[in-house]
Amino acid sequence: MSTKETISTDDLLMIANQQIQDHEGYIDGMRATSVEERGGVLIFKGEFFLDDKGLPTEKTTAVFNMFKYLAHQLSPKFTLGK
Repeated sequence: MSTKETISTDDLLMIANQQIQDHEGYIDGMRATSVEERGGVLIFKGEFFLDDKGLPTEKTTAVFNMFKYLAHQLSPKFTLGK
């Protein structure tokens, strides 16, 4: 069993946002602004690019997929410090 590194929220968001910018699916303005941990899974949140009526746009799907990617990549490596 691997050991997860304990990390602060701010440090984890820095890593996550760097991964977002380096990813081929990056869209200008895409950014994780918060993260929480539930059951060992990191859940990232941020701007979802909704339209004026609060409905999803094409960018919304891209952001959702990016946050899911981050959860898969970073949850096995890190746990949030208290």
